Amino acid sequence: MDGVLRTNRGRAVWLGRAALLGCVAGLRTMVPFGLMALAAVGGEDSPSAWGPRRLLRRRPVRAAVGLASFGEAVADKLPGTPSRIAPGPLGGRLVFGGLAGAALSPTGGPARLAFAAAGAGGAALGSFGGYHARKAAGERTGVPDPVWALAEDGLAVGLGLLATRPPRGH
Repeated sequence: MDGVLRTNRGRAVWLGRAALLGCVAGLRTMVPFGLMALAAVGGEDSPSAWGPRRLLRRRPVRAAVGLASFGEAVADKLPGTPSRIAPGPLGGRLVFGGLAGAALSPTGGPARLAFAAAGAGGAALGSFGGYHARKAAGERTGVPDPVWALAEDGLAVGLGLLATRPPRGH
């Protein structure tokens, strides 16, 4: 991945992936980390790869992230779950979106900050967009919210798979 980032197009593609992964965190906070853990299992890290990708290869970390992703998916369907756009949950999604974006960065310093910013921006978009889309879908169709929540789960996983897939030629 390091070679890809040496071109402007390569940087833009990977920053876009960081924003997309942040958007996934806006929909389901833990899904980006679960998918990165799955992607990290068989992947080869470059010598410049930093902590999160190496950490996500560890079996206990993968198990914890998987359990957290499952728990979040279940909790999302419960009636007492607070709105994702309330200040506390939104702040958490922005932080986790930023962390997910930063985890895609192969280098440190300013690049990692740019990836974190892209992830946090994507999380804001995913949080508000997901909230309003799901609410409107339920109101317009009369289909119960848990059905839309399941559809949102699928959307989050699908977008996350796009963001975490290996670059072409790898």
